[in-house]
Amino acid sequence: MSQRPATSAKLWIADLHLGHSVMWFVLGLAPSAVAVVDEAGPAKWASLAVLAVLAGGHAVVRLFPGNPVLRPERYLWVLAAGLGAMGWLPGGGAALFIVSLPQFWIFTATARAAIVLSGAAAAATVVGSSVRSADVLTGNGAFTLIGYATGVLVGMLVHRLMEDAEARALRLSEELEDTRQRLAEAHRREGATAERERLAREIHDTLAQGFASIIVLAEAARAGVRTEPERAAQQLLSIERTARENFAEARVLVGSAPQSGLTPGSVAATLRRTLDRFTQDTGLTVEAELPEIACDQQTRIALLRCTQESLANVRKHAGATTVGVVLAGLPDAVELEITDDGRGFVVDDSRGFGLDGMRKRMAELGGALTVTSSLGDGTRVLATIPHGNNGQVRHDG
Repeated sequence: MSQRPATSAKLWIADLHLGHSVMWFVLGLAPSAVAVVDEAGPAKWASLAVLAVLAGGHAVVRLFPGNPVLRPERYLWVLAAGLGAMGWLPGGGAALFIVSLPQFWIFTATARAAIVLSGAAAAATVVGSSVRSADVLTGNGAFTLIGYATGVLVGMLVHRLMEDAEARALRLSEELEDTRQRLAEAHRREGATAERERLAREIHDTLAQGFASIIVLAEAARAGVRTEPERAAQQLLSIERTARENFAEARVLVGSAPQSGLTPGSVAATLRRTLDRFTQDTGLTVEAELPEIACDQQTRIALLRCTQESLANVRKHAGATTVGVVLAGLPDAVELEITDDGRGFVVDDSRGFGLDGMRKRMAELGGALTVTSSLGDGTRVLATIPHGNNGQVRHDG
């Protein structure tokens, strides 16, 4: 990205140079060659020979810029000598010099070199013209000097403009590179933030819920260890099972286990195991309708996490006696409805991490989470997830 302005400038300059080469051959060499066609004697052939040498040198420099024999500086000295010779021979003079002037700026690296070499060419042309006419300063000579002075002024102006253009292109390249780096850094920070949010949500939905369950079960077991030893033993067994599940989830989060903390089975079987554990741990009544519905792994995980979070909220806040869970397969989506007959709450006043996490999890799959509740009327949670490429609804009865 950072090289585009400089590259565009170089391409424009290359096109400009090619255009001058064509113009030099058409307006410089060709008219000089045509001018000596009707000449007779050695002067004619000498002029054509000089023009041929200049044409060949120019072609070599243009086609083979890295040629070690005829480097641009050497070619320009040859050009200066050739212009001087053409000033003396027929067919040359100030016109050929004027058309050739841009080459001294094109093929030199500095303005000083261009001024010196074009000055040498102007002097050679003036001397050649003076020798041919036997006058110290002919019309051609005067025109050559005027053209040289004008060429220096125009060349310095163009040289300055090119330097400014290159400086602007360099600044633009640096700004683009800086913008690219800042954009990459912003993407990196955004990715890191998204990953932290994902990990926080996973920890909340798995480890935190598991630890909360362990605490509740441990308190109940301690309270009933003397009066209800069998119940306490069952609760201790649930604590052990929950701790093992938390350990497995922790291994998934740190990347030392496959990215699926779920045991194999359908989503209905997965939810049924979760509900059975909930009933066993809390003693609450659960009324469930869980038909066999095939869905992809991401949908299965999202439905399980939504169920776990909803049941955890029922356990901690609702004071309910009955929980209803209905899984339904629609033509274009899967729906999971979880209701309770607890005390309810004001949804707009809720600032819990769990509900926000469920909403974000649904949104990542293109779905939605709707929470309906009011004080004294229980709570209804409805999760809707559209079918993915691999998710197809299947009712097995």
